[in-house]
Amino acid sequence: MEMTRRQCLVASIGAMAALLAVASAFAQKKYDPGASDTEVKLGQTMPYSGPASAYAVIGKTEVAYFQMINDQGGINGRKINLISLDDGYSPPRAVEQVRKLVEEDQVLALFQTLGTPTNTAFHKYINAKKVPHLFLATGATKWGDPKNFPWTVSYQPSYQIESNIYARYILAHKPNAKVAILYQNDDYGKDYLKGFKDGLGDKAKSIIVAEVSYEVTDPTVDSQIVTLKASGADTFVNITTPKFAAQAIKRAHDMGWKPLHFLNNVSSSVGAVLMPAGLDKSKGLITAAYIKDSTDTQWNKDPSMQRWRDFMKKYMPNADLNDALHVYGFAVAQLMAHVIKQCGDDLTHENLLKQATNLKSLELDGLLPGIKITTSATDYFPIEQLQLQQFDGTRWVLFGPLMGHE
Repeated sequence: MEMTRRQCLVASIGAMAALLAVASAFAQKKYDPGASDTEVKLGQTMPYSGPASAYAVIGKTEVAYFQMINDQGGINGRKINLISLDDGYSPPRAVEQVRKLVEEDQVLALFQTLGTPTNTAFHKYINAKKVPHLFLATGATKWGDPKNFPWTVSYQPSYQIESNIYARYILAHKPNAKVAILYQNDDYGKDYLKGFKDGLGDKAKSIIVAEVSYEVTDPTVDSQIVTLKASGADTFVNITTPKFAAQAIKRAHDMGWKPLHFLNNVSSSVGAVLMPAGLDKSKGLITAAYIKDSTDTQWNKDPSMQRWRDFMKKYMPNADLNDALHVYGFAVAQLMAHVIKQCGDDLTHENLLKQATNLKSLELDGLLPGIKITTSATDYFPIEQLQLQQFDGTRWVLFGPLMGHE
């Protein structure tokens, strides 16, 4: 009798343990559309055509990065499928492509969608759908608004932080400057402009002597440069995307206008901008950086840049190594891979967002020394520091300390 009771007890415990194991297995694996035992599906839009096509290498680099990850076995046993579509830097096209990614392809998340005007066009839609909209390839300040847009998380330093740094430099080193500004007439250009004026404070009205905008549909900015030179400015703040940045640098030089020239970070690639403009014509430019420049010889023996070079040699053998946008794409793809890994088997929208907004002093290959990724539920800006650098005719030379919010 006692034996029977014992056997029943053992059997009951065994059955309970089995049920708990099954329940635990089910509890451990949670999927939203776009995730399964074998795959994680991400989506992005990139300007593979149109006026901002110089940025296309970012998307190509990120696709290649996840191919490398997949060749190594994926993340937690799952292959990463990054669907990268062309939006031509056109807001209506971007909306169309994002709807396709969300409603037809059913991606788990958007990753690195590029452009301020394009992201703006589907910002409300993607938040209404509660699909993670992660690590955008734009530094507009509005991407860090967890209260109103909880599903959108920025990546790079905000444009206002960057342009504020230029303003502070001018106030410290050239307080009587006469500043001329060229900016793209959209949310991207206006965000930079606001940060710069805020940085100048009360002196903005007296220091800024001219400001001119251009449209992305304009063929050139030659007439704008003529206008700015005629203002008598001795300092030039160049808020342009790569195609127009190269034009502005070249035109200013060819006209004999030699102001102290600040170039926004998004157009600081040696390969994509300075070489087309002319390296000799780019000498003296100042920008702010958070990514190691691929042309800077001080990184020749840097382990993180060696990993980047090894990746480029195998997965993008015909790419231009002078284009630092490849370093940018490599670093942020590494960040996305880290977040997916941290999700474990809970690949839901909620957990992906939770992991993306709970990063603590993460170091990525390609970031400048001292710059670490940190986010929280109330801070959606992973990177908030930059360092000034000046082009010496061959490469960017870093100077000064890391700078951020004052």
